[in-house]
Amino acid sequence: MTSTPSTAAESAWFTTARFGLFIHWGLFSMTGRDFAHQRETAMTATQYADHYFPRFDPDLYDPEAWADAAAQAGMKYVVIVAKHHEGFCLWDSQYTDFTAVNAPAGRDLLRPMLEAFRSRGLRTGLYYSLLDWHHPDFTVDQVHPQAHGDREQLNAGRDMARYREYVHNQVRELLTDYGPIDVFWPDYSYDDAAWDHRSSNPRNKAAFLDAVKTGWTRFDPAVDPGKGAEDWDATGLMKLIRELQPQILVNDRLGNDFDIVTPEQAVPGSWPTLADGTPAVWETCETIYGAWGYTPTMPNLKSPEQLVTLLIEVVGKGGNLLLNLGPNGRGEIDPPSLERLASVGEWMGLHGRSIHGCTQAPMELVSSLPLGTAATYNPQTRRLYLHLLQWPSHPLVVPGLGTQVEYTQFLHDGAEVRPPSHPLALLHAPDPDDLWLELPIVKPDVTVPVIEVFLSAGSGRTR
Repeated sequence: MTSTPSTAAESAWFTTARFGLFIHWGLFSMTGRDFAHQRETAMTATQYADHYFPRFDPDLYDPEAWADAAAQAGMKYVVIVAKHHEGFCLWDSQYTDFTAVNAPAGRDLLRPMLEAFRSRGLRTGLYYSLLDWHHPDFTVDQVHPQAHGDREQLNAGRDMARYREYVHNQVRELLTDYGPIDVFWPDYSYDDAAWDHRSSNPRNKAAFLDAVKTGWTRFDPAVDPGKGAEDWDATGLMKLIRELQPQILVNDRLGNDFDIVTPEQAVPGSWPTLADGTPAVWETCETIYGAWGYTPTMPNLKSPEQLVTLLIEVVGKGGNLLLNLGPNGRGEIDPPSLERLASVGEWMGLHGRSIHGCTQAPMELVSSLPLGTAATYNPQTRRLYLHLLQWPSHPLVVPGLGTQVEYTQFLHDGAEVRPPSHPLALLHAPDPDDLWLELPIVKPDVTVPVIEVFLSAGSGRTR
C-alpha cells in the first residue's frame, strides 16, 4: 500500500486547519447504543430496518446550529457520515430506497448540512462506509451482524461484483451532486494487507484478532480473510474519485493509495511516517464521550482540559484532531457535547494561533522541555508556543532557548513574561543559554495557559 499525496498546495489548507468536526448521525442515533448496536444484537437487515426506518423523523434537526457550534469551537472543517455500516443514506440516492427521503424525515438531510458548514467558511468532507449490512449483495463476514449464522446459506445469491458497482455509483453521486468536497473518508478495509498497513494503530491486526478470540465474533483468517482493496476495486474507485474531484484528500482506509494517515481513538507516540520515511499528513479521530453515535449515558465524557490537551498534543506531533459528536435521533446535539465544544471554543478564541497553522516544534528549540509543558510551532511566523499543562510553582526554565528569543508574552492577554527579577531567584546564576521566565503564583483563568515566544531571526526551521 502506497501514498500518493496531493500537492502541497492541495493539502496546505488541511495542515493549517488542524481542528475539525466529525459527525456520526443515522438510524443508529435512535438506538442510544452507538452504531454497533445492530451487530451486537445480531439483528438482520430486515429487522433493523423495520424497527428504526419507519420512525426516523428528526424534527429538531438544525444544521445551522451545528455549523455555528463548530465554527465557534474554532474548527475549520467537517467530515459528515453520509452512510455508515447500517447502509442508511442521508442523501437522496437513486440506487437504494434506504434513504432519509423515504423515511418519515422525507427530505435530503445531507445537502443542507453541507451548505450550513460552507456558509461558515468550513471545508467539507464525507465519510462513506465501504461496508453495508443492509445491501443484499454485501457478503456476510466476520464483522457482519449475521457473522454467527450459516455463512454458506446467508451468502447464497449475494454478489460482491454487484455491490462494487453500487459503491462506485454512490460515490459518483456524492462527488458529482454535492459541490466541492475537500476530504473523502472511506471506511474501512480489514483484510490482512489493511491490518498490516495500519499496524502503527493500537487497533491493529493483532488487537483485532485478540478481540474476536474473546467472543466478539467468529473469525478464522484461513477461511474468512476479511475485505480489502479488491473487494471495493480500490484502484478503480480512487481513479473515479480523483477524476471527479482532483483537489480532494483521501484517507488510508480504502486499501491502496491515500493522502491522509488516520489513527483512531489514539495519538501516535511520534509523528507517523510513510514507507519512505517522510512525515505523513495525518489526523486522529477521537470521540467526546467514548462512542461515535449518540448514547444518553456518557461514562467516558472528556473534560474541557482533556480535549484542549488532546488538541495540543496532536498538533505538537504535526497532526490534525477530528473530534466527533453524535446528534440524537431527533436531530439535536446533546448538551454535554455542546458544553464541551463551547469550552474548547472559549480557549481557542484566545489561543487559536497556537493551533492553526502550527506543527511540531523543531527539536533544536525544544529538546528538553520542562515537565508538564507541550510545544507547537508556526514556521511562517517563527513563533514557538509553550503550553503549560501543569502550572509551575517556580520560574519556568527552558534549556537551550535563551539566546534564540526576542520577546515572550502570555497569549491569552498579551502580557509580557519577563525573566526573574527577585534577587533570591538569581542566587543560582541562570545559564545564559537557557530561557528563564518568571510566572505568577496563581495560574491565569484559562484552561491551558500559553506563552508565545517570538524567536530571533534564523531560529527554528520548517518541516
